Amino acid sequence: MAHVRKLIRDDVTTTLTGLATTGSNVFQTRLFPLGESKLPALCIYTNTESTEYGTIKLPRTQVRTLEVIVEAYVKDTSGLDNSLDAIAVEVEEALYTDVTRGGYAKDTKITSFDADYTGEGEQSVGIGRFTISIIYVTIENDIETAV
Repeated sequence: MAHVRKLIRDDVTTTLTGLATTGSNVFQTRLFPLGESKLPALCIYTNTESTEYGTIKLPRTQVRTLEVIVEAYVKDTSGLDNSLDAIAVEVEEALYTDVTRGGYAKDTKITSFDADYTGEGEQSVGIGRFTISIIYVTIENDIETAV
């Protein structure tokens, strides 16, 4: 078994693989060199997580809020914002088909979207960054099982 955090990240990756615009160009990393042949693409990774305790009696219940980042990368074209918005529609609709992330989570909420552009590398690239808050619950001595 694995940490519930990994199971949730895997579910997000599976959910976002095969979308019309990005297809199979979905990578579970924040450090992936995206060549032109792999664009448009999504990169998925976990960022931060906070924990609150739901009970006092040991072993305690932990209510965790996980921040998952989904970055959309597109080639610099005259319709860059339109391309990012098209990907945003697909990502958002796919994520909300199952807010429980396959039964591992209590809720999924997209909390922000930021767009940026970079001219580094071979060509300019547009980047859309989704911040997704996912709430899940574990027991402190069994973090491989969602409750």
